[in-house]
Amino acid sequence: MGQTKHEIFWGILRIALGWSFFWTFIDKTFGLGFATTAEKAWIAGGSPTAGFLTHSTKGPLTDLYQGIAGNPLVDCLFMFGLLLMGLALMLGIGVRIAGYAGALLMLMIYTAGFMPPKHNPFLDYHVIYFILLLGFAMTRAGHTLGFGKHWSELALVKKFRFLE
Repeated sequence: MGQTKHEIFWGILRIALGWSFFWTFIDKTFGLGFATTAEKAWIAGGSPTAGFLTHSTKGPLTDLYQGIAGNPLVDCLFMFGLLLMGLALMLGIGVRIAGYAGALLMLMIYTAGFMPPKHNPFLDYHVIYFILLLGFAMTRAGHTLGFGKHWSELALVKKFRFLE
């Protein structure tokens, strides 16, 4: 049976959000000059978490987030998280775990600012991404325009469903 236009729409949306994570990883790693300059690139010794966590945190969790700013372990977890979530979403494999991990990341970024969004008093894109990522995690979003169907048939994935 063919894929419906709704499934194709959700597949395109999944790939687009995956690209967003992957692009953030690429730009922060190599400092391509979009959000990160070459001098602040991860490969040049820059910290991908220091700027945001030091200067953009506010609210009741400020001390927590500023305390982990620039920590090499936090930098590695953040960067590898972006890479793996981006690839998983674009390829349609491991979408469940990528969706939940991405939702957790969006929640953490949102709570780091913890004040009403700048341009909308109720909602910002981190909340929208959070909702989309949970949707991807709770459905078989990787099966359309991705390798999710084949991935879910692997013995390891059948044994450990959270890898789906």
